[in-house]
Amino acid sequence: MKFYSTNHTSPSVGLREAVMNGLAPDGGLYLPERIPVIPQAFFKNISEMSIRDIAYVIADLILGEDIDASEIRQIVNGTFTFDIPLVGIDKNIYSLELFHGPTMAFKDVGARFLARVISHYSSLAPARKVKVVVATSGDSGGAVAAGFKDVPGVEVYILYPSGQLSRMQRAQLDVPGGSVHAIEVLGTFDDCQRMAKQAFADETLRKDFLITSANSINICRLLPQMFYFFYAYASLMGRDEDGAGDVVFAVPSGNLGNLTAGLLAWRMGLPVKRFVVSNNTNDVTVNYLLTGRFTPRRSVRTIACAMDVGNPSNISRILDIFGGDFGPVQRLVKGYSYSDEEIAGSIARTYSADSYLLDPHSASALAALREDLQPGEKGIFLATAHPAKFPKVIYDATGVELRQPQLGDPSHKPMSHPRISVSYEALKKILIQ
Repeated sequence: MKFYSTNHTSPSVGLREAVMNGLAPDGGLYLPERIPVIPQAFFKNISEMSIRDIAYVIADLILGEDIDASEIRQIVNGTFTFDIPLVGIDKNIYSLELFHGPTMAFKDVGARFLARVISHYSSLAPARKVKVVVATSGDSGGAVAAGFKDVPGVEVYILYPSGQLSRMQRAQLDVPGGSVHAIEVLGTFDDCQRMAKQAFADETLRKDFLITSANSINICRLLPQMFYFFYAYASLMGRDEDGAGDVVFAVPSGNLGNLTAGLLAWRMGLPVKRFVVSNNTNDVTVNYLLTGRFTPRRSVRTIACAMDVGNPSNISRILDIFGGDFGPVQRLVKGYSYSDEEIAGSIARTYSADSYLLDPHSASALAALREDLQPGEKGIFLATAHPAKFPKVIYDATGVELRQPQLGDPSHKPMSHPRISVSYEALKKILIQ
């Protein structure tokens, strides 16, 4: 399988180069040249398949020309060591709980899969040091730190915006051993992402290191996010005698990785009627869906911090999936945005009515789903993080006190992280040293 750049000026490359470079030389994001369509027979028995079996079929269709089937099976089995339950919330509304992994966030799936793919390729060229650079607005950093901590020959650099992570999210970046380095940036997530992209494009660095990304801009961080869309559909098929019916997915969105993965799953044949996107007050995506004009702007801080993105990278992939035609995008994807007060209200109402706790991101997706769902449709929203990661937000909204779970060694003291300006040169010094 070849992968092309969404900027269309760099040559197509194989999987190894796409994964190990992260970003194309022309600054574009990689997409597969061919999106295979799954035979309809696959969906007849999908309700009887495990998440591992579903993931293997999809991964083999896209990656099977580059990685042996036995290796793909090992990568998939190593990724999915936890459950992803579909939980009924209200009539025809379901929560896909993606927070049962080691860092209690959906990004465990993509980070663990990518770490195993990079480990596969780095073992083929052990003489070259691999440096993984990732920007995080919330849960990506912890998932990447956990996913890569035991990968030999790989150093990870996690850029996070100063003062914008929860205490638990920041603590998850502390990985003893010296291969994972957290860096506090005196700016926003968009600044972190810009600096990371500059590192990927820096030819002087590339002479000495293999530099790649662990954000959803890396194609193998993005592709595994398709797996749980298929598994959600399978779970719905298995629990409803009438079948899945007209399915609507609601996705809380920041950098648009989950939405892009869902659209790729739809292109592969997943029966989805439409997608619903929720934004917080950083509503660049919703404004785009309403007007057809994409206007990035500086992000502002909200209680749904992982969605505090003012210039989502994956918008270029979404446009490319539809050949640059905005019309089909607007017909297939609907968008809603919510203030902090409205998100907190969604948390409170859901707990009061259904005795179900939601983190702020999932609460925004459920609010959008309730607004958009039509009679006869079935809605699935992505519950992207455990509510215990946001105890103050939960307490303020519901009065419920949640103790933050202890992840890692309880005797470990918080590490001090280097603090740098939004200057790329400051990051480059750290990468070289």
